[in-house]
Amino acid sequence: MTRRLAEVAKKVGVSEATVSRVLNGKPGVSEATRQAVLSALDVLGYERPTQLRGERARLVGLVLPELQNPIFPAFAEVIGGALAQLGLTPVLCTQTKGGVSEADYVELLLQQQVSGVVFAGGLYAQAEAPHDHYRQLADRNIPVVLVNAAIADLGFPAVSCDDAVAVEQAWRHLASLGHERIGLVLGPGDHMPSARKLAAARAVAGELPDEQVARAIFSIEGGHAAGAKLIDRGVTGFICASDPLALGVVRAARRKGLDVPTQVSVVGYDDSALMNCTEPPLTTVRQPIESMGKAAVELLNAQIGGTAVPADELLFEPELVVRGSTAQAPRG
Repeated sequence: MTRRLAEVAKKVGVSEATVSRVLNGKPGVSEATRQAVLSALDVLGYERPTQLRGERARLVGLVLPELQNPIFPAFAEVIGGALAQLGLTPVLCTQTKGGVSEADYVELLLQQQVSGVVFAGGLYAQAEAPHDHYRQLADRNIPVVLVNAAIADLGFPAVSCDDAVAVEQAWRHLASLGHERIGLVLGPGDHMPSARKLAAARAVAGELPDEQVARAIFSIEGGHAAGAKLIDRGVTGFICASDPLALGVVRAARRKGLDVPTQVSVVGYDDSALMNCTEPPLTTVRQPIESMGKAAVELLNAQIGGTAVPADELLFEPELVVRGSTAQAPRG
């Protein structure tokens, strides 16, 4: 008991006596401090005293697919900060290969009586992935918000960057530089944002042969493998579904002895951290992370407060950021 008091007190930054007053339901503690102590109990994995178990924890699950792509820590920072301003404590759940699954995380979050969950990238974007854990959240009326395109019929509100506009901006940029053989490096075939990007490319191009489209896992290595294939097929301008994929294409070009951007031009997607520090600095389409993250928290908080939120998708406008990885197409 003494160890528990000390741990919670240290986590919250208050005295052990204050923690004891909260746990015993004694007066003389502000509501903000009381909630902070209860949240600390939940985060540290301690059971609440019996008389306090009826209250839902002021915890919000933030479920991310990975942390290697800098876009996800960026979303976590914005969403976590916005939650904290509302007195909500984010619980970061990051998936790793062979580690805890998204469904396992949902089970853990339900056990912690979370107030809601924000998913930023995940299985909701893949048509062929399991989705039972989302229905579990819906059945229990847990507030949920999804960040970026999801499969149809999940019934949750979402905030998304407009994939179609992103591809239109990138395509027109490469076409204006004289690139005629433009290729796409996308995620898996059942990945909804990638499907939207492909549909937009076909709409703007009029015709896009399958040989100018490559699928990859979302990593530098995936981009390298896909980029090498498309370079061999004569593609000179690349539109990629993430910045790590784009960096992989740059690496593939260099391994083939080609210069970026004079022989191969590459456009990424996200404008994640340090893309202006790569060599060459990456031309990319920026997601408005700040606006999207704050909107996701507003939607979640409205649901937590009992307001009915329609299961619509809010689309946010991306912005093409031109740097050094794109140039005039090679002649001849």
